[in-house]
This record gives sequence, C-alpha cells and structure tokens, in this order.
Amino acid sequence: MPGARDPVSGPLPATGAWQEGDPPGRRRWLRLPGPLPLEAGGELPDVRIAYETWGRLAPDGSNAVLVLHALTGDSHVTGPAEPGHPTPGWWDGLIGPGRPLDTDRWFVVAPNVLGGCQGSTGPSSPRDGTGARWGGAFPFLTTRDQVAAEVRFADLLGVERWALVVGGSMGGMRALEWAVDRPDRCAALLLLATTAAASAEQIAWAGVQVHAIRSDAHWRGGDYHDAGPGRGPHRGLGIARRLAHVTYRCETELAGRFGREPQGDEHPWHGGRYQVESYLDHHAEKLARRFDAGSYVVLTEAMNSHDVGRGRGGTDAALRRVRARALVAGVDSDRLYPLAQQRLLADRIPGADRLRVIESRYGHDGFLIELPQVAALVAELTG
Repeated sequence: MPGARDPVSGPLPATGAWQEGDPPGRRRWLRLPGPLPLEAGGELPDVRIAYETWGRLAPDGSNAVLVLHALTGDSHVTGPAEPGHPTPGWWDGLIGPGRPLDTDRWFVVAPNVLGGCQGSTGPSSPRDGTGARWGGAFPFLTTRDQVAAEVRFADLLGVERWALVVGGSMGGMRALEWAVDRPDRCAALLLLATTAAASAEQIAWAGVQVHAIRSDAHWRGGDYHDAGPGRGPHRGLGIARRLAHVTYRCETELAGRFGREPQGDEHPWHGGRYQVESYLDHHAEKLARRFDAGSYVVLTEAMNSHDVGRGRGGTDAALRRVRARALVAGVDSDRLYPLAQQRLLADRIPGADRLRVIESRYGHDGFLIELPQVAALVAELTG
C-alpha cells in the first residue's frame, strides 16, 4: 500500500473501525451490567456488545443459536454491504428462511466479539464516557474473558441455553470455551477448523503479525485512532494481513490461480508485481478499510491465550466437561489449523462421535467458503 492511498477511493482511514456517528446498519447494542473482571487482572469498567439477530426467540427460549465469528469477522453474518456494513455477510447464505439456519424456526444471534471493532467495546471505543479512545491502554483479553462477556450478553437477551453454538477458527475457540465453561448452557456444538489450545506454530505466525503492526511508525503505542486519513498503521496491518492470508490458503490453490504470472503489464524485474503479490496487496488494503489495527492485536493475542485445559487439569479433563452433542470438522487442506487438532477434539469430547472432513482447495478459509458442506453439518445437528 505505497503511500497508504488507493487511486480510486483516496487515502486509507486511520482506522476501519465502526465509530460513533456512523450508520448503525443492522446492528444493535446491549450494555453489560457492572465491570467485567479480566483473567489477566484488572477489569473493563464498561462493556457494550454489538450484535445482529434473525428470527424470533421462542416463548420458552429453546430455539436460540449462537454464531461466533473468526478474527476479522463481525456480527454481519448475512446481508448485503450497505451503510454501516462495508462488506456483505461473511457466511451469506447460511441464515434465513429456508436456509440451513432457518429463521422461521431458529432465533440466530451473532455478537461482535469483545475487543473487536465493529460496535463492541475495543481499542477504538471511547473510554469511561470521556470520548477519549482506549487505544493502547486497552487491557489484555483472553478467550475466557470474551466468553464471560458473551455469557452476560446471553443473560440480557433472555437466553438460558443455546440450542446450538457454531464457530470456526477464533469463533470455534469461543464456542469450545462456552461448552467447557458453561456446559449446561449448550445443547449442541459445531466446531470448525479450530483447536483446544493455540499451538507453538500458530502463536509464532500470530506473533510475527503483531510485531509488524507494532513496528509501524504510525502505531504510536496504539494511540492513532484520531490521526488523519493516511496516518494510521496501515503498513503494519497490511503486512500482518498478507502474512495471515498466505496461512489461510494453501500452496496448490495459489499455484493454480496465480502461478508465476506477472500482474498485467507489470514486470517483477523492474519494480512490478507477480499476480499473487497483487492479490495480497488487495486483501491488505481491503482489511485496512474495514478493520482496526488495535483490535487485530488484541484479538490475535487473545487467540494465542486460548487453552481450554489451563487451570482445569489439562486438555482431556477440560474436554470431558462438555455435555453438548458435538460435531467437529476440519478442512483437509488447512495448514494453519491442521486436521490433527480437530481429530483430538473429536476423540476427546464425549458427545462427538468422529471427525468430519471438509474437502476444499482453499485451505483454512474452506470453512467459510464450502457452504454446502457446512450446511450439511448444521443440518445434522438441527434436523
């Protein structure tokens, strides 16, 4: 992103976060009661969760489904790009009348994760009602903190027990934490391309991405949100996104789509790019327009903290706490969250029978792309 400028759209904003005064879109908000204690110490004094819903909650509350998004997702699971929502739903086609999560039957809820940037409390949010941003002062979060916030959120919605909790990748971490920490509140569980604990390699990839963001001259210790257009940490966020996106896909897909071809009439020997480089540039800029670098850091570090066995006697003991009927699926071409991690979950969760495998040429992102296969898993749990 040379010069942090797009020739059509102009300079990149300092943050792509949703901000007060922006169109609300289809999101709504709930403010949690009281401060939220944090696992690493301290507390968040004021927490607001942005969310979207589809369908109606049954009088007995028995038809609620919780959908939990991955790292750069948000509450906009389905629906068009429109004012307030810069991109279409990230699982568009999964939710609605006659769709796998049929809203004539189910009340579907999707919150923006705590620490995120699309309406929930995070680094880009005002702090303590002063109007000043949290910025670099935003505290360290763990997956358990995020689920603790979602538990209070569910209480406010009037949902005592989820009929189904669905999540992939980071969303799968939270879905698993729900089922381990609140086993009486999850009837069924769908875990996609996720793990019981972040591995050393996953932490390593993530750590490089966080380092890239914090090394950006415009990071300013995380206090950049009120900088002018083009003066946010876009270079660092762009590097993080490029690196992450390579891990989300797989070698055979990249080879088949791009090979060694140059981008248009550009010549890589004379300052030009290969097609695959142009592809990564596109995704880097796209993310900078809809996401926040501070949230990227906070959420990535929360993912690195994920370990369901911590303080619970180890992974096996923690997974034995799950009482939900569970399906665990992985993507056969996933090199970031390999099938061995999902196989462990399927083997150790009492209510899971066997590992399901999503066949895909798209790597880790296959759980987002292979909608018919995901729909079949949803149908198996809800049929």
